[in-house]
Amino acid sequence: MPSPDVGFLLLPLPGFALLPFGGFLDKLRFSADDEDHSRQRYCRWRILGLAPEERVTASCGVEVCTQATARELDWSRYQYLVIFGGREAGQTRHLAPRYRALLRLARAHGLSLASIDNACFLLAEAGLLAGHRVAVHWRHAREFATAFPQLPMTTEQLYLLDGKRISCAGGSAAIELATELLARHCGRERALKGLADMLVDEARTPGQRPRSLDAGPGAGRHLSRALALMRQYLGAAMTVEELAERVGVGRRQLDRLFQARFGHPARAHWQELRLQHLAWRLLHSHHDLARLAEEVGIRDTGYLGKLFKRRFGLTPARYRRQKTPPARGYPAPDGSS
Repeated sequence: MPSPDVGFLLLPLPGFALLPFGGFLDKLRFSADDEDHSRQRYCRWRILGLAPEERVTASCGVEVCTQATARELDWSRYQYLVIFGGREAGQTRHLAPRYRALLRLARAHGLSLASIDNACFLLAEAGLLAGHRVAVHWRHAREFATAFPQLPMTTEQLYLLDGKRISCAGGSAAIELATELLARHCGRERALKGLADMLVDEARTPGQRPRSLDAGPGAGRHLSRALALMRQYLGAAMTVEELAERVGVGRRQLDRLFQARFGHPARAHWQELRLQHLAWRLLHSHHDLARLAEEVGIRDTGYLGKLFKRRFGLTPARYRRQKTPPARGYPAPDGSS
């Protein structure tokens, strides 16, 4: 059997998303052999963990058993360490003390560090993204910008290759990232192998927008674009007039589109998105209201609290106390259980 052209170490973090993990791994599997036998002929991979046969639980509850620890590896056989982020960015960030030594060891051995979804929070917290740009999922963009204002980021790319640091927004874009990395080592033809079996039409380019953001021609397209921009600029100081200009319609026309679809104007919908984001963050982070207010672009916490209570019937503090579910499946920030 020929020696594989490239090697990947896959590191799933607690609460990792199964879709990008499975998509990335299956892309490797299809390209690794001449047929569909799943032999690691042209690329190799192992699932890495901190302890032997460690069981890591995905956000959906599925468990993955790791195959190797750092002590067992011949690091020269691998070129990439691919880290799959957890469901909650804050939890992922707090894992830095547990994983910092492993990440730095991979860097010392010359591996490229690839973050999937919010694993970029882990690399940033570990001090391993200085001087690099980062592709961030729009849902985590404001949180990332607030936590690491010195790191340049983009929400306009599915993935970003910046030297020895690679980042991917997550979801099915992990398949495109795997395809690109395989193409660099195994050739384009082998990299594309298996996409049809995966029912993937084509490998998107890094800057290609998801088709789901474009509902079609005319009003549907304008509305979809406006919604995408609202999510992307959730905490930005952008007015509805500026948003309408970016979409390519007038303010009144934009309000008519939102009124027809949702029963309220664009500004009210943008506010609803911000309040929904705040509610989600209250349940999935330990940040205070002042910090979360920056994420949603309403920095007057008194005013924000009134808006929140009017919408949800509780103050932010009471909402957090009454609605937060008991923590399950995540280690404590200090690594204890």
